[in-house]
Amino acid sequence: MASNYLSRLNSTEREKLIKQLWDIQNGKCFITEDEIDLELHKDVLDIDHVVPSKLGGKDDPSNFALTFASANRSKQASDLKLARILHRFKKVQDTIQESQDRNPNLDDIIKLKGGSKYPIKFRRENGHMLFSLGKTGETEIVKSPVYKDELSGLEYFFSVLPLDYIFHDDKINPRTIGSNISKLIDEFYYGNPQLHIQLGWINISENNESKVKIFDGQHKAAAQVMLGAKEIPVRIFINPDEDLIIKTNFRAGTVLRQVAFDKSIQRHLGNTLYIDRVERYQNERGLEPDNLNFSERELTNYFKGESRELKRYILDSVRDAVTRNPDNKLMEFVDLGGRAKEKPISYSSIEKTFYSFFIYQDLLDTPISLKLEEGTNPRSLEKEQIVKLMSIIAEEIYINQFDLEIGTSRIESKIQKEEDIALEHVRAFRMGKEEVMYNWLKFLSQIVQSHFISQGQPVDEKKLFQYVFSDILWTNIRCYIKNLALLPLWTNNTLSSTVFGGKQNYQFWHTIFTTGSSPQGVKVLAQPINLLELQKPLTKDN
Repeated sequence: MASNYLSRLNSTEREKLIKQLWDIQNGKCFITEDEIDLELHKDVLDIDHVVPSKLGGKDDPSNFALTFASANRSKQASDLKLARILHRFKKVQDTIQESQDRNPNLDDIIKLKGGSKYPIKFRRENGHMLFSLGKTGETEIVKSPVYKDELSGLEYFFSVLPLDYIFHDDKINPRTIGSNISKLIDEFYYGNPQLHIQLGWINISENNESKVKIFDGQHKAAAQVMLGAKEIPVRIFINPDEDLIIKTNFRAGTVLRQVAFDKSIQRHLGNTLYIDRVERYQNERGLEPDNLNFSERELTNYFKGESRELKRYILDSVRDAVTRNPDNKLMEFVDLGGRAKEKPISYSSIEKTFYSFFIYQDLLDTPISLKLEEGTNPRSLEKEQIVKLMSIIAEEIYINQFDLEIGTSRIESKIQKEEDIALEHVRAFRMGKEEVMYNWLKFLSQIVQSHFISQGQPVDEKKLFQYVFSDILWTNIRCYIKNLALLPLWTNNTLSSTVFGGKQNYQFWHTIFTTGSSPQGVKVLAQPINLLELQKPLTKDN
């Protein structure tokens, strides 16, 4: 909101006020906390209300702050104190993303504030849990009643713990913290109460000492920490069955949909549960940790009561390995959360195409260790070759072509308004639409199968990626993708309001690829695609 006070200042008075605010703020921007050079930054500075006038902030120097104009005009909150907190989180997010290629989690936020340092020594006595926080100078013995959940039988107690004694459990809850935390920070900043406390657990079965590990409510905890909270309230389970907690958390995000787990996180939890079952099988059968001489089917037969779930965990493990493989170049362009507008491919689309088409969906009867040393283990080969395929697609369609700064928001609308958008960006955006990608990846499956048949090798079409792809086949695949990307329809702006104007179904694009026209008769391709022609290397003539 405009300031009557500032509007009355002449240039000399305004410069004087800028210098006063600069001194008060120790020469730093109020929002970004970066250094301000009054000479070099003279033309890129703003003076704004710390507390907005509409929220009762005064229109005088006591409520003014000096900021970079860019930070002030792109801030996520009108209250500058809140904007500064949100910017601090953005800095943490950018740092973690750049150094570790992921979003921050609760562990990063707590350690930023100097927490997650000490385990706690506990003692049970007369229905209470006794402990001391002496390592931070609080020598008083805390005495908390122990309760028992009538349905699950789990025991727990409540406490409010300093950050020094709180840890994040990234095994039970591998979720990272996204930008949506800004809503929680905003909620707590304006004094609205927290309605659900964090859940944690301890294991004191050996020496009565344990870390308190948070496995639920990390977004709320992180928001409080970012706002300066030094202590966090926690409901702490005592020696719970860790597997039970993991499964409960998994079901909360899948079957019950109580937790907003992205599908990629669900797969990661499934992978965790699969690893746990392998270890339990080895322990209960007296096998060494490196002994994997048993099959996926033997594993599920052993855990008969959860065979259906275990099959899901096994497939989750394959998906998770592909998703999290650091060599997978395509994942930079995949939106894991499904809500952002920067990336061209949704994780859901990855599951419906790459993972549905190329991962064998049944259990293997061969030993898990089969040909591991030779590098031709069926599941390992499947994962490695899917990663290689996804990386080739990234190289041919997305890297240095799709601009994450432009993103995906209203691309076709912008084209129809004749806005200037790079053609390679438009092509990458259109080829990544789920209904489009579904079809051209289906055709790729046919190319792979036909290659093996042409070599006289019979294959199981459901296990295609468990067979070794030759260099010739990889060359054919790259040529197919490269030539497909050169088809003129991807950069034909006249198709923006017709075939690209809205979400179509899979059959719509199958018709276009196989006939050259849409079901409505719109001419899209000069002729139907020819898979043999698309596999030919590019020459100067074509």
